Amino acid sequence: MRLQVVAIGRLKSGPERDLVERYRLRADALGRSLGVGPLDLHEMAEGRARSAPERQAEEAAAILARVGDARLVAFDERGASQSSEDFAGQVRAWRDEGAGLALAIGGPDGLSPLVRSRAQLVLSFGRLTLPHQIVRILVVEQLYRALTILAGHPYHRGEPGRA
Repeated sequence: MRLQVVAIGRLKSGPERDLVERYRLRADALGRSLGVGPLDLHEMAEGRARSAPERQAEEAAAILARVGDARLVAFDERGASQSSEDFAGQVRAWRDEGAGLALAIGGPDGLSPLVRSRAQLVLSFGRLTLPHQIVRILVVEQLYRALTILAGHPYHRGEPGRA
């Protein structure tokens, strides 16, 4: 299963980039045994249009071109809340179907309705507004966590056998 995170904006060097890279490396190492990965990170430029909807439209075109026919999970504050175990189960199902998986993170203006409508799953980390740099860390960590759940690895301490 091919994995990719497609994010609007670029992370500068520093602790946020270091954390993303730490979880990406962990996901790559664990994913090999599960038939998953490697995890590709794609940073897309922010739209340059004057209005937020036009910027979102530019960004949507770039995101959707990169995603192709992969299953798409969009992270948006209007999305659903889901447990890590449920997310792991969905990753397993898509892997077993032979589908690729792309996780999309919008920029400061959020994701276009076009991206949200194309997504098979729209998830939220809650109703709080979070910087997209922190969301990127959370997305890659949750993907790693999902893989640990699928592998039966002790990193996740949720309910045993739930995924």
